[in-house]
Amino acid sequence: MEKIAIIGAGSMAEALLSGIIEKKLIHPEQIWVTNRSNQEKLHQLQEQYGVKTTYDLEILLRDATVVILAMKPKDAAASIKQIKSFLREDTLLISLLAGVSMASIEILAEQPIPIVRAMPNTSAAIGQSATALAKNAIVSEEQKSTVKTIFDTVGLTVFVEEPQLDAVTGLSGSGPAYIYYLIEAMEKSAVEIGLEGDLAKKLIVQTLIGAAGMVSKSSKTPKQLRTEVTSPGGTTEAGLKILKEHQVQEAFIQCIREATEQSKRLGEALIKTIGD
Repeated sequence: MEKIAIIGAGSMAEALLSGIIEKKLIHPEQIWVTNRSNQEKLHQLQEQYGVKTTYDLEILLRDATVVILAMKPKDAAASIKQIKSFLREDTLLISLLAGVSMASIEILAEQPIPIVRAMPNTSAAIGQSATALAKNAIVSEEQKSTVKTIFDTVGLTVFVEEPQLDAVTGLSGSGPAYIYYLIEAMEKSAVEIGLEGDLAKKLIVQTLIGAAGMVSKSSKTPKQLRTEVTSPGGTTEAGLKILKEHQVQEAFIQCIREATEQSKRLGEALIKTIGD
C-alpha cells in the first residue's frame, strides 16, 4: 500500500486509521483523510495521528491504491459521483456503507472497479470488531489480502458472500448496541436491588466477558451452558422464567430481523435514487 485515502472522518474511520497506524501497516503520512465540511475534526485527526488531510479531491486521490468510503450512506451517491473521475481501474475501493451494494457503487462510479464491502462494528475502536467482508470478481488475491490485513488491525475478520452482509449488519454490525441496551437494563436493576453503581458495572462487565469467553472456548452450545447453571428451583431459573414470560428471546430475534430488513431497505432506497 502506497497511499490510503479515507472519505469520511467519523468514529469508524478514526478507529480504522488508528488500527492501521498502531499496527504500523503504513506510515501515517501515507494516509489521507477528508470529510464533508468538519475542518475541526480533520485538524484533530492530523494532530493526533499524523495523517494528511485535504478537501482537494485530486490531491486526496492522486496515486491512492486504496480508497475507503466511510461517509454516511445517504451521502454515498453524491460522494462517489464526485470522485469517479479520479479513480483508476486498479484502485481498490473499500465501502463501509451499510446497505449500499457493489452493483450500486459500480453504477455510480461508471466503470468496473475492484470493490470490497466491509461491515465492522463500533468495537473496532478498541480493536475488538467483528468485521465481515465481501468482494466483487475484479478484486485480485493481493487486494483481498490487503483488505484482510487492514481490518485485522481492528479485530476478527471473515469473508462472506455479499447477500449475507445485510444479515451481518443486523447481527454483529448493530450488535454492540443490543448488548449496551442489555447492560443498561442490568445497571437499572442493580440500583433497585441495592448495589452501588461502580461495583455493579464491574460485576456486569466481567459477567459478560466471562460468559462470552465460555461460549468462545467451550465445545458446548449456549443452550447447554445455560442449562448447566439453571438448577431446578434456584435463582437462575426464577430469573429466566421472567425473561421467558416477557418473550425476551423472541424480541431479540425480531430486533435482529428488523435491523437486517432496514439494511436491505437502505440499499433499495439508494438504487431508487440512482434510477431517478
